[in-house]
Amino acid sequence: MYRRAIVALDGSPVAETIMPFIFDLAGPLEVTLVRVNVPVRPTIVEGAAQPMFEDPEVARIDAEEYLAPLAAELRRRGLRVKTQVREGEAAAEILKAAHELNADVIAMTTHGRRGFGRLLFGSVAETVLRESELPVLLMRSTEADVARLAKAATVTQEGGHR
Repeated sequence: MYRRAIVALDGSPVAETIMPFIFDLAGPLEVTLVRVNVPVRPTIVEGAAQPMFEDPEVARIDAEEYLAPLAAELRRRGLRVKTQVREGEAAAEILKAAHELNADVIAMTTHGRRGFGRLLFGSVAETVLRESELPVLLMRSTEADVARLAKAATVTQEGGHR
């Protein structure tokens, strides 16, 4: 059914909880893992004579190093995988990547923020869902879900039972 999928990752363990569901997408799938580095405004640190800037090249390298083992795991499981690091507003760049790569589906998580947190941080997932012309596989996940999954994985590795 799907030939090309964009998997949007923000570098958090919460975002990575979408990864196991990629295998449920039908067909010989080509996956592109996309990480968007959102430019950070210069920060003035109290007592510093100069504002602090984030080095975009360092951020790009960090993002590539983050994506590499995730891509390797998908390749190990038989998927064709590419990675792409982009810079800009996250939702817009995810949508651009999907268009440029001729994707059939976008997969991502939502952090499930509500109230003030949602107002403060916005919702990349909501914007992608609202503006995408493609199907969006959207999974709600939280830090508590990540902790529960990590605990279950540890128990399984130790040969215990849940």
